[in-house]
Amino acid sequence: MNLKTLPAAAAVLAGAALAGSSAAGAVPGTVSGDGGNRIGTLRVDGDAYVKEGGLSASWVKESGDVKQIALSGNRIGVVTGDGVAWVKEGGLSATWVKEATDVKQIALSGKRIGVLKDNGDAYVKEGGLSATWVKESNKVKEIELSGNRIGVVTGDGVAWVKEGGLSASWIRESDNAIGIDLAGNRIGVLVGNGVAWVKEGDLSASWVREADDVIQLELSGNRIGVLKDDGKAYVKEGGLSATWVHEYDQAIQIALSGNRIGVLKGDGDAHVKEGGLSATWVREADNVTELALS
Repeated sequence: MNLKTLPAAAAVLAGAALAGSSAAGAVPGTVSGDGGNRIGTLRVDGDAYVKEGGLSASWVKESGDVKQIALSGNRIGVVTGDGVAWVKEGGLSATWVKEATDVKQIALSGKRIGVLKDNGDAYVKEGGLSATWVKESNKVKEIELSGNRIGVVTGDGVAWVKEGGLSASWIRESDNAIGIDLAGNRIGVLVGNGVAWVKEGDLSASWVREADDVIQLELSGNRIGVLKDDGKAYVKEGGLSATWVHEYDQAIQIALSGNRIGVLKGDGDAHVKEGGLSATWVREADNVTELALS
């Protein structure tokens, strides 16, 4: 889910110029994954790096002039400064495939690729990297993918989700939404007053109020993560009513994937932990503007 700069978050983000340097002309995309072992970072100079394996694995430079990075399984997606979306599949040194132009957000999940165009049109393809695009919606300001679900937030603040094939029907999930996140059979929305809601099960399941004063909501597996407007990051594991665990202070971004948690600090340092919610943090990189987990 995109990090939402609510008015109350101004003090947290003040001075965190690194965090915003990648945002010009781009919508931060899916930063949380589904238990993969890849970590991606976008650096202040526009270079994108990915590592695979343990937290101390070596970084591989993937591309320059990048304004967004997304990871899923053995796929890596980037949007470059000229609005071109590229995806590679396989090893970290695989060849890039040009996917689309005039793009401001890319989303990946399994064999699906989604792009949000500058004009607000959202497209998804399924299968190989050269599969045919299907137009999903227009007037979109965010797109998210998870398994056979697609979620969008439209310009009027409505969150919609569809399940099944690319031509499935949309279900209206929430009004006044400023962000949406998907993971398995969970849907999360962040509404304009900073309240985070999550539902579990089918598309008509009941919402559970998770937290207030939230500027970012992330889902992965049975974990939920929130970043509060005071810079504190919290994660819960288990049911929707599980207890929150305080993970970090002075954070400007959070990411989840399986048993990994990542945070980005205002000074550009990226940290990741693996294991339980009280595991030890490992400093991954500095001069980071976006952190993504596969």
